[in-house]
Amino acid sequence: MRIGLIGTGRIGSFHAGVLARHPEVESLVLADADAGRAAGVAGALGAEAAPDVDALLGQALDAVVIASATAAHAELIARAARAGLPAFCEKPIALDVPRTLRALDAVAEAGTVLQLGFMRRFDAGYRAAREAVRSGRLGRLHTVRAVTSDPEPPPAAYLPLSGGLFRDCLVHDFDIVRWVTGREVVEVYATGSDTGPAMFREAGDVDTAAAVLTLDDGMLVTATATRCNGAGYDVRMELAGERDQIVVGLDDRTPLASVEPQGPPAPGKPWPGFLERFAPAYEAELDAFVRLVRGEAPNPCDGREALAALRIAEACERSRRERGPVRLAGVGEPAGGDGAGSAG
Repeated sequence: MRIGLIGTGRIGSFHAGVLARHPEVESLVLADADAGRAAGVAGALGAEAAPDVDALLGQALDAVVIASATAAHAELIARAARAGLPAFCEKPIALDVPRTLRALDAVAEAGTVLQLGFMRRFDAGYRAAREAVRSGRLGRLHTVRAVTSDPEPPPAAYLPLSGGLFRDCLVHDFDIVRWVTGREVVEVYATGSDTGPAMFREAGDVDTAAAVLTLDDGMLVTATATRCNGAGYDVRMELAGERDQIVVGLDDRTPLASVEPQGPPAPGKPWPGFLERFAPAYEAELDAFVRLVRGEAPNPCDGREALAALRIAEACERSRRERGPVRLAGVGEPAGGDGAGSAG
């Protein structure tokens, strides 16, 4: 199999390494807006480098992996579709619903496939939680608590391009809540705080946010996020039911210390970031993409799932600005339907 990869920044370089090691990938071609960076990564991996995206798409490829800057995702998805190529793309497709829909339309019109990079769906803990819910082990779920805490803020220049904390960060939680519970969000109530570094206020963003989500069966979900968790990278999900409760993301590297006399101490080596915490999940999602392209497995995360998560993020941002609850019905809906995926 011959795969093209667009974008050789931090996550793109990681994906390139995974693909270069994959037994079914015979050759890999890399391209980046910075041609020198692509050439450097390619040289280190024994891959090929194309001078630009046009040259990459002109190769005899079997598929494309898109790990470029967010602003380029939608157009690159459409270009891959027009070239008849299956595509894997890091989230998001776009930061707004209209551009997301145009990219999805391009894929549908071309009859190709698009897999989205919501890597938590491939994490062992989240998969076990989904199975626990499906098996009935927990009984009726009544409360879910999702947490995403970054150890330090991103560069200031990134914030105006990120889409804000709900679209950039909490969108992962919105997706995984749908996937684990199998339910849809019907209403949100969200707020945020910008009392941290001034760059958040200057970008019109918040450094910390919280949302209460009401699901279609009445279940309540809290989802919180911050860019300023100095203890380390902390991503967890607690699921409480009438019979049992479980937690995802609690291990000997979780940056959380008990103050109880017999409680566990702070970890000696807390998780420093998302690549370290979710490395096996990133590898698993690309393996799933390879199997999808080979016709050996169905699409594990269709592009419509990104649309569903984005609509929740947009509802939360509206709720934060309007200081009130927002129903999902009508948020970002195209004429004739919502076009969202199914949580099932």
